[in-house]
Amino acid sequence: MSCFIGCYDGFRACFNPKSIKKTPDCHASYYDRFLQPKKPIRVAVTGVAGQIGYALMPMIASGDMFGPDQEVIIHGLDLDVEAVKENLKGISMELEDAYYPLLKQVIFTSDPDVAFRDVDCVVLLGAFPRKQGMERKDLMEKNISIFKTMGCAIEKNASKNAKILVVGNPANTNCLVCSEFAPSIPKENFTALTRLDHNRARGQIAIKAGCPLDDVKGVAIWGNHSSTQYPDVTSGTIGGKPISSVLDGGYLKGEFIETIQKRGAAIINARKASSALSAARAVTNHMHDWIVGTKKSGEVVSMAVHTNGSDGYGIEKGLIYSFPCVCKGGGQYEVVKGLSIDDFSKEKMKATEKELLEERELAMSITKA
Repeated sequence: MSCFIGCYDGFRACFNPKSIKKTPDCHASYYDRFLQPKKPIRVAVTGVAGQIGYALMPMIASGDMFGPDQEVIIHGLDLDVEAVKENLKGISMELEDAYYPLLKQVIFTSDPDVAFRDVDCVVLLGAFPRKQGMERKDLMEKNISIFKTMGCAIEKNASKNAKILVVGNPANTNCLVCSEFAPSIPKENFTALTRLDHNRARGQIAIKAGCPLDDVKGVAIWGNHSSTQYPDVTSGTIGGKPISSVLDGGYLKGEFIETIQKRGAAIINARKASSALSAARAVTNHMHDWIVGTKKSGEVVSMAVHTNGSDGYGIEKGLIYSFPCVCKGGGQYEVVKGLSIDDFSKEKMKATEKELLEERELAMSITKA
């Protein structure tokens, strides 16, 4: 396989904390906590030559994803790198020209072993798109092959504490397949992206209520990143007031849900391409909150995570299912428990669970074939 490598070293600070003499007292503790430079985070991004990858690169390089003082090394994977070699060269040149002091190195490759070697975080953008006339099983077969390859390469090369985010659709089941082929990495380290749906839900509520986006709290996405997903505002608030007391119930149970479920298709229809900028932003939000923590303590976000039967909502074990979660940073998250679930919500949650069970059955039958 061919491999194109670009390197950007950035500027080095003239103040070198390593020159400070350490002593076995409180000064050493201060040095370790505040002056010791952080080790760069290695983040692998697959499908890097695509539109989402292009939009995502500056968000990683600028510190939006891992924080304003965290250096990064980007490993970009494209399995057909020869076809996009000039494009990747151009992206590398742009990253050099854009002045990103936190960006220490860029590695573009077609070799999964190189892409995932020693990485701390993985963003799997690449997946086989559904084409006209393609049956669901055919699509699943294509993607299972891709995510089996990704899982095996992650298992062989990545940090055993690597945090993996799957974006390529069908994201939830692709994530499940990937986790099956990287058995030494904890299941809770595999997640799928529903933050885009979460951001869409908050945005639509804010627009409808005519309020600032930050006033909208507690919305959640349950289930699959598909048209069966359930955008739930039952526990949500606007400026501290229940959303249901501010907006009409008919809208919340009808038009609102349908709008979020079909938002991706509406964007494709409008711009004749899939949502790249908002998807890249959602990826950045997801990874930032997972690794760094949410900006406000206790803030609820949506993440598709591995089900283990302890969520308290009766969801089947062994799925990748979206829940409202709280992120504390350091790669730690918790499913929000004890939320009030009415009959309407239960029906919607079970419908999306049913779809995920069907996808899992189909995926497992293909892997065993």
